[in-house]
Amino acid sequence: MMQFEKELQGIRTVAIAGHIRPDGDCVGACIGLWHYIRENFEQIQADIFLENPDEKFAVLEGFDKIRQAEEEDRDYDCFIALDCAVCERLGAAAGYFDRAGKTICVDHHVSNSGFADVQVIDPDASSTCEVLCRMMEPEKISVRAASALYMGIAHDTGVFQYSCTSPDTMRTAAMLMEKGVAYTRILEETFYKKTYRQNQILGKALLESMRILDGRGIVSVVRRKEMTFFGVTSADLDGIVSQLRMTEGVEVAIFLYETGNLEYKVSLRSKKTVDVNEVASYFGGGGHVRAAGVTMKGTFHDIVNNLTLHIDHQLAEHEKQ
Repeated sequence: MMQFEKELQGIRTVAIAGHIRPDGDCVGACIGLWHYIRENFEQIQADIFLENPDEKFAVLEGFDKIRQAEEEDRDYDCFIALDCAVCERLGAAAGYFDRAGKTICVDHHVSNSGFADVQVIDPDASSTCEVLCRMMEPEKISVRAASALYMGIAHDTGVFQYSCTSPDTMRTAAMLMEKGVAYTRILEETFYKKTYRQNQILGKALLESMRILDGRGIVSVVRRKEMTFFGVTSADLDGIVSQLRMTEGVEVAIFLYETGNLEYKVSLRSKKTVDVNEVASYFGGGGHVRAAGVTMKGTFHDIVNNLTLHIDHQLAEHEKQ
């Protein structure tokens, strides 16, 4: 596997960025790598670009160093894209990617076909943070970097409960914990804590959910007028689809929230049988086998009908085996 010591030889400036609407793995990967480069490559100036990350991640040292891409116009020797399956999802930072002398992509999305000069893509890894840890020299990972990387792994594994969690994942997390990570505080502040408004919208989504596919599926939707009423944004909807997935007897959970006129952001989660990446990819999205997303146009009922046709087909094929 690629090692940063080799790839960063002769590099003086590095831009680090992740996908739009950055989640815990994306934020943890960017901050963790920023610390690693800053502490082990003194000749390199590294900058982080993330689009409006949630303030809950401010528990990590280095969060205040995150920049917005539109703040400045400059060129970098190297651009490192993290946790991003396609260049377009870099948002405004894509301009730095296009002008960089060298580009590197580190990711774990099975839908990533490769868009950089150097690719490190491992769909079997739990998270981009886990992939990064394999590319780093363990003895050179500080507690600051370890804290960010641990958070990213914890978030993308649902605190080590999702099927993407492997023995290697646990060994990596243990190595990071041994650095002195304040894991209880990090998980409490960034994963478990909910605002009153977040609990309200979660409760509404659960209360108005519907069982589909003979009880093997569950779906819920939040519309813009409801988001306005409760005073929440898309960031406040994190975790709803995972909670739906935990419903007894459910194999697939579908959660939609309205982003525009007849436009919805769709999150898909499954337990054991359905490849939701295959479903999402058919409609132009992607992600992982058990967790994927896509933006779709149409009415709520049309979108759900289109999705369930593909899900039902997979369930039927599985029953034949």
